[in-house]
Amino acid sequence: MYFKKYYGCRLESSCDLQTSATSCSLACSTLPRSLTEALSLIHPDVIKRFFGCGLPFPAKLEGCRVLDLGSGSGRDCFAFSKLVGPSGHVTGIDMTEQLITASCQFVEYHQKKFGYEEPNVSFVQGYMEKLCEAGIQRDSMDILISNCVICLCPDKRAVLQQAYDVLKDGGELYFSDMYASSVVPDHMKQDPVLWGEGMGGSLFWKDLISLAHSVGFSTPRLVSASHIEVHNIQLKEKAGDIKYASGTYRLFKLPQQPGRSGAAVIYKGTIPDFPDQLDFDSSHCFKKDVEVEVDAEMTAIIQLSRFCSDFTVRMLDEHKSDSEPTPQCCHLNPFLLADRWGSSMKQCSKTSR
Repeated sequence: MYFKKYYGCRLESSCDLQTSATSCSLACSTLPRSLTEALSLIHPDVIKRFFGCGLPFPAKLEGCRVLDLGSGSGRDCFAFSKLVGPSGHVTGIDMTEQLITASCQFVEYHQKKFGYEEPNVSFVQGYMEKLCEAGIQRDSMDILISNCVICLCPDKRAVLQQAYDVLKDGGELYFSDMYASSVVPDHMKQDPVLWGEGMGGSLFWKDLISLAHSVGFSTPRLVSASHIEVHNIQLKEKAGDIKYASGTYRLFKLPQQPGRSGAAVIYKGTIPDFPDQLDFDSSHCFKKDVEVEVDAEMTAIIQLSRFCSDFTVRMLDEHKSDSEPTPQCCHLNPFLLADRWGSSMKQCSKTSR
């Protein structure tokens, strides 16, 4: 696979990429202190070979079992190993032997850096569309993360299906990825450089919604977004009218019939780093001790996920169902959110001309 070589051998650092994808995370709002501290402790060589395009770090991680799909240099895994604490565990899976080997070299470094008696992070070589073959057990993970790698996988439905299978009930897939403003034509998918940059394999953002539903996930919740700028003139010409954005979404594994009633919920302010307000996604902001009405699916997410103890829930008599259509799913459009936030990152590539 060309993109396997592209990331494992050809690119020496994230500066070699031809788009601003690796900078998109900088457009996010102020980072939680615990995350900032964790990232500051990561070895510089790990940071150098980081190729991600977003910042997939959900709240409330203490004690969780986390799987990183496409762990790359291991940056996110090592940061998560600090955030889950010694009682949690992080597994990174990547198809590239060179990156797995490099990541394993820094396990002991970060164990000592974080003051753990035993390492709480491990790495396995394998494919994210074949998690079971790589030894990941069904119903074993609390959280799956992915940082701009699903766009590199041809079979995205298989990735989501495997993610759903290995998650526990109430668990979530929290991931950043590149999205296209329209369906990417086949000739672009055949271009090795476009594919390696994520442009050839980017999913049309609307297709994520139907794909998620088809494997059993909840409706995707858009957390953040940023426009991606293509620096290389040749690649920009090949892309034509297609635009790209980085979007961070969260998908939950819920029962097939989670209920049809909405609720009035109150956030208790009990999640570390978020004592006053929890920004759950771009459409749901929960202030401490303020009652907010939510629809049936969000009610199920709160009641069945790791956030259940952080809210008081008062069920509503009236049905507030997710079957009520939202015109064009505008609240899930990463391009509109990026416009609203004014998020567009620029980054020079040392290989572009």
